[in-house]
Amino acid sequence: MTMKRAILEMGMGNDLHGEDYTKAAERAIKDALHHSSLSFIRTLNINKNQLFVNVTIGVQKPENVETKRLEQLLPVGVVSIKVVKGGLDVPDHQNNDPAVIASAAVEVMLDV
Repeated sequence: MTMKRAILEMGMGNDLHGEDYTKAAERAIKDALHHSSLSFIRTLNINKNQLFVNVTIGVQKPENVETKRLEQLLPVGVVSIKVVKGGLDVPDHQNNDPAVIASAAVEVMLDV
C-alpha cells in the first residue's frame, strides 16, 4: 500500500470565552473542511470509505482536547487525529478569560 496525499487543507478556530480547547479544535476542522470539496471522489468513482483522513490539531494544552468529539466531524474515510502543542492562548489579564486559538491540518490520503 502506497499512500499519497490528495488534499491538504488548513483551518483556524477559536473559543473566545470558556477556554474550551475541543471547541476551538472543532471550529478549526470545520474551517478547513469549508475550504475544500472532495468532488474527485465521485468523478473518479472512489469508495469514500477507502480514504484515510489524517488530522493534526495544534493547541497550547493538547491534553484538554477530546478527540472522540472531533472524529464525528469528518464525513468520510478512516480518521486519525493527532493533537500537538501549538495554536495560541491570548491572555485576558483583567478577566482571567483567555481566548484559545487552534490550528488544524486535514490531509486526505489515497492508496495509489
